[in-house]
Amino acid sequence: MSDFMTRARAAEQAMRDVFPATPLQRNDHLSARYGADIWLKREDLSPVRSYKIRGAFNAMRKQPGQGLFVCASAGNHAQGVAYMCRHMGVRGVIFMPVTTPQQKIQKTRMFGGDQIEIHLTGDYFDQTLAAAQAWCAQEGGHFLSPFDDADVIEGQASLAVEIEEQLGGVPDHVVLPVGGGGMSAGVATWFGDRSHCIFVEPEGGACLRAALAAGHPVTLDHVDNFVDGAAVGRIGEKTFELLRSRHMSDVLVMSEDRICTTIIEMLNVEGIVLEPAGALSVEAVGDVQSFIRGKTVVCVTSGGNFDFERLPEVKERAQRYLGVKKYFLLRLPQRPGALKEFLNILGPDDDIARFEYMKKSARNFGSVLIGIETSKPENFERLYAHLDEAGFTYTDITRNETLAQFVI
Repeated sequence: MSDFMTRARAAEQAMRDVFPATPLQRNDHLSARYGADIWLKREDLSPVRSYKIRGAFNAMRKQPGQGLFVCASAGNHAQGVAYMCRHMGVRGVIFMPVTTPQQKIQKTRMFGGDQIEIHLTGDYFDQTLAAAQAWCAQEGGHFLSPFDDADVIEGQASLAVEIEEQLGGVPDHVVLPVGGGGMSAGVATWFGDRSHCIFVEPEGGACLRAALAAGHPVTLDHVDNFVDGAAVGRIGEKTFELLRSRHMSDVLVMSEDRICTTIIEMLNVEGIVLEPAGALSVEAVGDVQSFIRGKTVVCVTSGGNFDFERLPEVKERAQRYLGVKKYFLLRLPQRPGALKEFLNILGPDDDIARFEYMKKSARNFGSVLIGIETSKPENFERLYAHLDEAGFTYTDITRNETLAQFVI
């Protein structure tokens, strides 16, 4: 057994004094769909509803006598650090962006209690991180990196220790969400070549794929923060060193809208609440079904810190991805009966989800914003054909992200 595996196993054993192992559950629904033996490693059921508590625990236990810990986080890492500060009776100072949802701030306060203080600073995480590091250097505390730290990586590897023990062996494939790379690097290092690791990133934060292409960590020009648990603009230096030998073909990239379909399905079908990053591994299984058939697969559901105020947006994005909801700008003649003609074109499964129109004086035509929901994507082909036949002029703006920000 390597030194890394020895340390990871020791971390896993030490954790049992703080919280139990998270469940490894076979999912009959996914197994039947893909013809494989699919298991979910339920990190969404940890005390802080994510795996981040593992790295925080291991890094903090290796600093005996340290009374002050500092971190920067917009969510899960903050909650893990807060939980451990309260458990260990040490002081924690947590920096969070001003734009952090109140739900995450409140949960961090709940976990940390009187042992922590929260500083809200910076509109973007990079600003928050710089402020936290500067404050830590001045006050002499120990800075807890969310992923780019050897002790954190080692702590996250405890997840793999549990998988092997709970499964009674090594799975054929492990599907891992990637943010900064702490968990994926730790799990991949534990399994080595004994198991095939598949890495999944959100389209708006594919920093591992960019680093593998360049041969070194690079900073992304733009990051989409929707998948907040994995929206990282640059993979860690230490984590990349452990992942640099991985093949590009083993890194999958998922669009943010596509991830929403899995959040909705897992909630409706299984009653499992997953945050966007936690749904990455489950959604990715569909892309590898050709070579996992008959194999044992473990998907790491990395977190379940989902703010239900986001549910309408998640449903909206899922419907647009599936092609059952579209938005149009319709050029409508300003005369009696024109609207009725349009309504008569709609099919029995078509429903108007949005309609905005104001008649304008001295104009022959007016623009109408219309949102249509239907039961299956092919219904829109029929609708297009009837609109064309009736001579209506329309523009589909569903995928126009710039325009959609203002009107959808």
